[in-house]
Amino acid sequence: MTRISAFRDDALGEFDAVGLVHELAAGRVTVGELIDAAIARTEAVNPMLNGLAYEAFERARTRGRAARPYGGYFDGVPTYIKDNVAVGDMPTMQGTDAWDPRPELVDGDFARAYLATGLVPLGKTRLSEFGFSASAEHPRLGPVRNPWNPDYTAGASSSGSGAFVAAGVVPLAHANDGGGSIRIPASCNGLVGLKPSRGRLPLDKDMRQMPLRIVTNGVVTRSVRDTAAFYREMERVYRNPKLPPIGDVTGPAKKRLRVAVCTQSIARKASPEVRELTLKTAALLEEFGHRVTPIDNPVPPHFMNDFLLYWSFLAFALVRGGRRTFGESFDRTRLDNLTLGLERFAARNLHRLPLAIARLSRMRRVTSRLGQTYDVVLTPTVADVTPAIGHLDPTADYQQIIDRLIEWVAFTPLQNATGEPAISLPLAQSASGLPVGMMFASTVGQEVRLLELAYELEAARPWPRIQG
Repeated sequence: MTRISAFRDDALGEFDAVGLVHELAAGRVTVGELIDAAIARTEAVNPMLNGLAYEAFERARTRGRAARPYGGYFDGVPTYIKDNVAVGDMPTMQGTDAWDPRPELVDGDFARAYLATGLVPLGKTRLSEFGFSASAEHPRLGPVRNPWNPDYTAGASSSGSGAFVAAGVVPLAHANDGGGSIRIPASCNGLVGLKPSRGRLPLDKDMRQMPLRIVTNGVVTRSVRDTAAFYREMERVYRNPKLPPIGDVTGPAKKRLRVAVCTQSIARKASPEVRELTLKTAALLEEFGHRVTPIDNPVPPHFMNDFLLYWSFLAFALVRGGRRTFGESFDRTRLDNLTLGLERFAARNLHRLPLAIARLSRMRRVTSRLGQTYDVVLTPTVADVTPAIGHLDPTADYQQIIDRLIEWVAFTPLQNATGEPAISLPLAQSASGLPVGMMFASTVGQEVRLLELAYELEAARPWPRIQG
């Protein structure tokens, strides 16, 4: 297995983002050196990983030459932003090439807050077309490859960000999650991926206007402390008074948790290999003194059909409103088979959409009842090991693609419907040596509980590193 690693003896070294903040404060590196190192790493591995959607290297270098580029805790730490949020002077292409690029006039609401933490963007990362597929394999733009083994997908719509962070290009990168796209690339690439509670972080206008806000912004990182520090700093920029604060989470809690473990999703059982790895994680929690109880999946069978219909409605809105949204150059014939198949499915089933949205909106009643008995629910992040490039080929027949997506992405969509937080941690490896994520979910506002548990697991079982 050939790994693709950008780690080298440069200013970035093997530091995480918090480590780089300390290096900058001590004067051992400069912002300019960090940016130059991240650009060099991008140029070294992107030809193999294909994670770059748009490069803004000179912009980053110019800002890096300023004494304090942005201010904020992460001032000067290089990053990437996923290419489905607005960043001033950069185009937003949503993982497709179906219209002519044009730069955004101003930062969107999320980028404004994200950059206020001091992070310096080097550009934007690739995603699957509109984020609909769990693998970015565009027929003309090519696939985003997994740095652990480039024959495999980097997973979900935040593929480019996941691949770049895992390979060591940058210590953290923006991701967002409408059906698992923070957690799935974290699983595939051996990263920490926390999907926060609905409303925890700002959304751009187009995502706020969804009938049900299933999308949440976040990051993928290599360390729990980077994820915790990111949410602490974002909370200083943007605070939702309807949610309990996260604050500064720096380590595990003493309190032992009531943990439910479930290896049966709404769609299918986890594969035997993934089920065994999940039960090993459950046994580890028991070793730590947590009370672990196996449970059957409490989610009603109609959930996946409802979620698919809502997902397809989003494609319907984008395709039918393409010229109004993206300009006169929009060409639907350049869209992939998944996008067009979802649009057709929605068109045939629009009469069922109000009931589907109503039932999705009520799903939190089910999980809230579960939360009265258990503090955390453990499941695998995905139902099977990471698939090879081509398994989710967007040029294949629509029904094949959607059947395979539902089979693999069987656990993550629940928290998008309920708005609850969930974190994927790289606690396992497949027999082929690829990372396998374990997902921990809790009730709305309980990110602190998930971060504290993540610290405990990271300290006890440090995850494998791509650089050995």
